[in-house]
Amino acid sequence: MPRRISASFIEKAGAAIMYAVIETGGKQYQVREGDIVFVEKLPVEADETVSFDKVIAVSDGESVNVGAPYVAGAVVEAKVLKNGKAKKITVFTYKPKKGSARKMGHRQPYTQVRIESIKA
Repeated sequence: MPRRISASFIEKAGAAIMYAVIETGGKQYQVREGDIVFVEKLPVEADETVSFDKVIAVSDGESVNVGAPYVAGAVVEAKVLKNGKAKKITVFTYKPKKGSARKMGHRQPYTQVRIESIKA
């Protein structure tokens, strides 16, 4: 579960929290150092390091650098914690008045990563 810190807490503490918006698996994630994120399955094993170079935006807490489409030279390093499958969902399709019904299940594979560093 990702750690989220409220904006009011940041203002009170006077700390600048760095974050980045990355793209992987066709989805975008806002991440901070130390966050644990579930992303679409990656072809890596547990305890390996993976780097995300498709960084859409980087913020150092005061200014935001937005790429077009990606920020040049920005890299987010992450450590793979595990690969797994999500809970099963049931997909049921039917056609009324036709006697046609089909029940299927699906478990989406994922990779759980911990964000180690954000380099702008």
